[in-house]
Amino acid sequence: MNTRMRRAAFAVAAGAMAVSLAACGSAKESGGDSSKSSSSSEKKGDDITVGLLLPENQTARYEKFDKPIIEKQIAELTNGKGKVDYLNAKQDATLQSQQIDTMITKKVDVLILDAVDYKAVAQGVKKAKDAGIPVVAYDRLAEGPISAYTSFDNVEVGKTQGEALLKALGGKAKSGKIVMMNGSVTDPNAAQFKKGAHEVLDGKVNIGKEYDTKEWKPENANANMEGAISALGKDKIVGVYSANDGMAGGIITALKSAGLKTLPPVTGQDAELAGVQRIVAGEQYMSVFKSYPQEAETVAKMAVSIAKTGKVDSSLKTSTVDSGTEKGIPSVIVPVVSLTKDNINDTVVKEGYYTVGEICTAKYKAACDKIGLK
Repeated sequence: MNTRMRRAAFAVAAGAMAVSLAACGSAKESGGDSSKSSSSSEKKGDDITVGLLLPENQTARYEKFDKPIIEKQIAELTNGKGKVDYLNAKQDATLQSQQIDTMITKKVDVLILDAVDYKAVAQGVKKAKDAGIPVVAYDRLAEGPISAYTSFDNVEVGKTQGEALLKALGGKAKSGKIVMMNGSVTDPNAAQFKKGAHEVLDGKVNIGKEYDTKEWKPENANANMEGAISALGKDKIVGVYSANDGMAGGIITALKSAGLKTLPPVTGQDAELAGVQRIVAGEQYMSVFKSYPQEAETVAKMAVSIAKTGKVDSSLKTSTVDSGTEKGIPSVIVPVVSLTKDNINDTVVKEGYYTVGEICTAKYKAACDKIGLK
């Protein structure tokens, strides 16, 4: 990983995080004591095993950023002695429950869990805790006795998307209908994105159709969009709220297939390479840039700290969140940035996500030149 990717966050995000965490106290102050964070008070050395369970491999981020960054950070924090035992659930909640059992059988020292279904994992989280294995919820706040949590401000993500869509629509905001393509109901983040978007959009646009997209799959978003076009009429749709980039791709394919030569503004999230290229080409209006390096490095620090000492290191300046029956879970919330064609250099390029060469392939060279991306 290059030096840019190892930076905690680019300048804008670093400043925002400083503000967001300034009012937060130490882990002890926020409820991050050993009784909250671990069922064992035994302190361990560097020779630890961290279980890592990620939810799916359709979204590029998990294999490209999360897994390698977490592995690298854990190695650095344990002088090369720590090990990562990794499994991917491939969007299968039942499989993930089995994977939790596997990690318990292997007696990992701590488990990092990004849940496929935040409710379905509750029993597995309890089994892990009962076995003396603390669980750190990653990216999605799972139910059950979680010891710590790190993610982005998901309501703020939805607000960022909604505000960008309103900006793109300008005076045309109520001249037609918008379509809302939310994420999967099994993902608690999707509900928060949706909540934030509605807080911004309600009363300012006319929502013609709204969908909760099964499993976040682009093909499902494509089918939903085809249904919306059929129901509303392609010329009546002035904008589309898409909760992520993968679905935005399916939506844009449906709009093109309907014969629209001028596409309405479409939002996104995750700053996937294909999404960034669509932004360059003018097909997708925006995405939400989230510093996955910062999030991944943070969860690695939390996991190693809990495995070694039974609590979250106070240097992480944790706040707290509540989940179901669990109160005061130590957490770190990472800020987000709206990504448009105007700040590609300052976000994904600067942070080392992609090089200009990777973005500006032959197909997109002219578009890149037009916006000064060189």
